[in-house]
Amino acid sequence: MSSDNVPIPRRDLARAGLENLPPVIVRAGEAAAWRFIEFFTATIRNRNTRAAYAQAITQFFAWCELKRIYSLEQINPVVIGVYIESHSGAAPTVKQHLAAIRMLFDFLVTGQIVPTNPASSVRGPKHVVRRGKTPVLKADQARTLLDSIKLDSIVGLRDRAIIALMCFTFARVSAMVHMNTEDYYQNGKRWWVRLHEKGGKRHEVPAHHNAEAYLDEYLAAAGIRDEKKSPLFRSVDNRRKLTANPMTRTDVLRMVKRRALEAGLPSSTCCHTFRATGITAYLENGGTIENAQAIAAHESPRTTKLYDRTSDEITLDEVERIAI
Repeated sequence: MSSDNVPIPRRDLARAGLENLPPVIVRAGEAAAWRFIEFFTATIRNRNTRAAYAQAITQFFAWCELKRIYSLEQINPVVIGVYIESHSGAAPTVKQHLAAIRMLFDFLVTGQIVPTNPASSVRGPKHVVRRGKTPVLKADQARTLLDSIKLDSIVGLRDRAIIALMCFTFARVSAMVHMNTEDYYQNGKRWWVRLHEKGGKRHEVPAHHNAEAYLDEYLAAAGIRDEKKSPLFRSVDNRRKLTANPMTRTDVLRMVKRRALEAGLPSSTCCHTFRATGITAYLENGGTIENAQAIAAHESPRTTKLYDRTSDEITLDEVERIAI
């Protein structure tokens, strides 16, 4: 069943990115349809969170259809509990899906679409993380990667600047690809980097001298230093020339995978690798968790600690003491 059964103009749905509504929402009527659209367009500002929650909600309602649950009134704590129990995803994925369902029904309750939230009493799986799974490079591996990039083209200069920026500022790739040229700026005698982090937070950090040198070389070759409002890191066309369009996270990931392969580094290397690599290198050189937390713009030092791999070698040495 499509959204044609609800008297909402298709162009309005397309503008919201919701051309097709879940059948159970369609059956609940126009008020429910609008409330569903408002949940994604008005309450969730982060694009990545919106996409993840949309996928979670879509999967849940598709499961409901398979189980012949055709109305919102039929969805109760037992239904949601069975769905969570039978979910095939990893614990973090299941917890995220439950959070999305719970938030949606909270919004439907406040909009007087349903009387109570059936997900409020449902508990998700336990998931305790003491060590992150992000692959980390040694400092010499990161240096090998940077030195392996050929600098005979604007693409090479751009790619080296991107990887260096993620290493030396612990930047998330999503924050980096949204940078404009003006977000690399001079303050006194030093150059700074301005990152637009999750939740609309602006995070500023001084540029490491290596990152500064690489960014300066890239900007000089690109000739875009004075284009303050334009994207800092741009995609290239078929002739390997910079366009006016910013790179996407997928563009950067493909580039990182390609560069890692060329440098003989593990295939698991990804964009987040450089955040963990930078934090670990910083801590190995006497940095503190508190300052690493500030540079990484983490809300809690526990999050920063997940990226700390300085104890890995100690653990391995201790294991090797088992002389059998």
